Amino acid sequence: MTTRFPTYFVSHGGGPWPWMKDQFGHAYDKLEASLVDIKRQVGARPKAVLVVTSHWEAAGYLASSGDAPGMIYDYGGFPPHTYQIRYPAPGQPQLAERAAALLAASGLTSGVDPQRGFDHGTFSMLYPIYPEADMPVVQVSIRHGYDPLEHIQAGRALAPLRDEGVLIIGSGLSFHNLRQFGPSGQAASHAFDGWLRHAMLDLPPQERSAALLHWNEAPGARAAHPREDHLMPLMVALGAAEQEPAALVYHEDDFFGSLAVSSFRFGAATA
Repeated sequence: MTTRFPTYFVSHGGGPWPWMKDQFGHAYDKLEASLVDIKRQVGARPKAVLVVTSHWEAAGYLASSGDAPGMIYDYGGFPPHTYQIRYPAPGQPQLAERAAALLAASGLTSGVDPQRGFDHGTFSMLYPIYPEADMPVVQVSIRHGYDPLEHIQAGRALAPLRDEGVLIIGSGLSFHNLRQFGPSGQAASHAFDGWLRHAMLDLPPQERSAALLHWNEAPGARAAHPREDHLMPLMVALGAAEQEPAALVYHEDDFFGSLAVSSFRFGAATA
């Protein structure tokens, strides 16, 4: 019997946080616990993980196709040891080619990139789930322009991978305004997160997708996402399980003391 894996949108936190617990204290305890629990929810071991990462933008949808992806330290001002982190998960070129082919068959511009390494939207989020780094991982970019419908369509195109042993995770952040990452962002983050949880959890599938197409009309939307790169992986994760129910798998009202952030699963847990 084939396992159909759910899809996830995870709020991945900031920078290399799993390697900075001395500095961050307990700030990431709830997020870490939610990521660890994804492995339990999934149950059966996937053949690979496909990560749609907010930290890779391209003119088309690209899939990382290297056998042994390197590391991209796409952050600044962190301790020296965080620039020596290794997450040595293997790539899977065949999955990258398959993903690109599915996207192309749906009329979306796509390709592969054999040089692309793991960015922190991938390795920081995956480390709590698969700390052994033995799970094959392929990254997929988001596309310039941030068209919500096109990213939902990308998810629809990638949906067959769920029946092929692939776990699809969209990695972004439900609030991403670094200039207001603290008390000044409290009102906007709570307003937008409340709207987002209602849209994902309470609306029927067709209305849920329609709501995301008009996300920028939501309360606090542009203050929460002045640049919506960290919201696009949500569109892909939803599109890949568009007719299935959503579940809240992580939520905090006081992230870094004031912010509301959330993560979602689409489709039923398999364990």
